[in-house]
Parts: sequence; structure tokens; C-alpha cells
Amino acid sequence: MGEELYSRISELREQVLEMRETVTETNRRVTALENKLDGQAAILEALAEKEGVDVDELLTEVAIDEAEANDGAAPGDVIPDAEGGDGAAGSDADGAESEAAEPTGADPDSETDAAADSGTGN
Repeated sequence: MGEELYSRISELREQVLEMRETVTETNRRVTALENKLDGQAAILEALAEKEGVDVDELLTEVAIDEAEANDGAAPGDVIPDAEGGDGAAGSDADGAESEAAEPTGADPDSETDAAADSGTGN
């Protein structure tokens, strides 16, 4: 019985070490992606400024639209902290692109949600 317990503890130790390595690698990759996203956000802001686009106004509009859209969303539809933190400028830049298509894309989504909700209720 002692040998089985020792064997199981060794297996668990190996799993923990592997998980630690995975977490470390994932952290490195996330940091690299955040850096790239920050660079892309800076480029997009510079281009917007050059074209005379008011970035702050645009970001405010996008935030309002997203808040309204998320009011009816199911809890699994929204990823927490995806739009906050240091990468907010990059998220907003992406939102700025989707904001141009949002009137077309937002209505079918909300109709789909409404249809799903009414289908659930029937």
C-alpha cells in the first residue's frame, strides 16, 4: 500500500510540474499578445487621428452600444475582463471596426436572442 501511495504522489507531482510549465508558457504567450495588441492600438489611434476621427467619442459610443447589447446577453455570452485593463485601447480599436458594421450585425443578434428567449418560453 505504501508503494502505491508513493507512486500516486509521484504521478501527482509530475502533473503539478507539467501544469506549472504550461501556466508559465501561457503567461509568456499572453504577455506577448498583449504587447502586440498595444502596438496595434497605438497604430490605429495614430491613423484615426490622422484621418480626423475622434477616438474618445468613438470609444464612448462603442462602450454604450456594448453595454446595451450585453443587458440581454446570457451570462455565458460575455467574457468578464475581456474589455478592461491595460488592453482596453486594443479592444476598443477592435470595437471601432465592428461599430461600423454594428447596426447591421447588432439587430440580427438581438433578434436571434429574442427568438431564442421566446422559443424557450414557449
